[in-house]
Amino acid sequence: MRAILLAGGKGTRLRPYTHVLPKPLMPLGEADPMPIIEVVLRQLGRFGFRDVTIVTGYLTELIETFCGDGKRFGVRLDYCRETTPLGTAGGLTLIEPPRESALVINGDILTTLDYHAMYEFHTNRSASATIASYPREVRIDFGVLQFGDDPHILAGYQEKPEYRFQVSMGVYILHPEAWSFLKPGQAIGMPELLETMRGSGRAIHCYRQECYWLDIGRHDDYDTANSIFEARRGAFLGTPLPPKYKIGRDQ
Repeated sequence: MRAILLAGGKGTRLRPYTHVLPKPLMPLGEADPMPIIEVVLRQLGRFGFRDVTIVTGYLTELIETFCGDGKRFGVRLDYCRETTPLGTAGGLTLIEPPRESALVINGDILTTLDYHAMYEFHTNRSASATIASYPREVRIDFGVLQFGDDPHILAGYQEKPEYRFQVSMGVYILHPEAWSFLKPGQAIGMPELLETMRGSGRAIHCYRQECYWLDIGRHDDYDTANSIFEARRGAFLGTPLPPKYKIGRDQ
């Protein structure tokens, strides 16, 4: 059992902050700031994922210097560097296929998701891959016009409609067979990998859980994450869990 943390992106939507810091090192909280990646690593260790590989790319040295060997976060770390951007799944091509299913997680999310419960769900369903799913509502801030065959005759009018979707949280569990769909050094996104697997008849499952989740990709999201983390630090960092969660090699 292991986790793979994807931390190679440039975080262009968070510029100018990310001109000097990689997005995973952006601090959360006001009184006692903690980098995003530290929150994620402490969560992984808390849920028993002791062995973690960090895939880096942009400002690699800063991430490696801060995270070190991972002991202070309760994990054992090793690193894999992208020399060119490989997309959200391409970094996996630089890693040997694991012997068991592996958790793959973006290094820039804030969530209270129970990773261990998700892993059990994946295992019990014998899934080829599992995606953590989260409900989001999108509001269109305009009156939406609908048309039929004649594009000049109104068929319907909705004022500022809201749509509800299930979205990917950027947290996945991949069976080792997922690596057989990857080519060494191939640039590929996670959606393309999962769709290729699904098109080949593999079972891709979606895991839903009552939790909080935020993708820290934009300035507004980062401001929200700061406030939420400051107010609910305990919900994200918690306390050590019972022995059943401790599934690292040293158990």
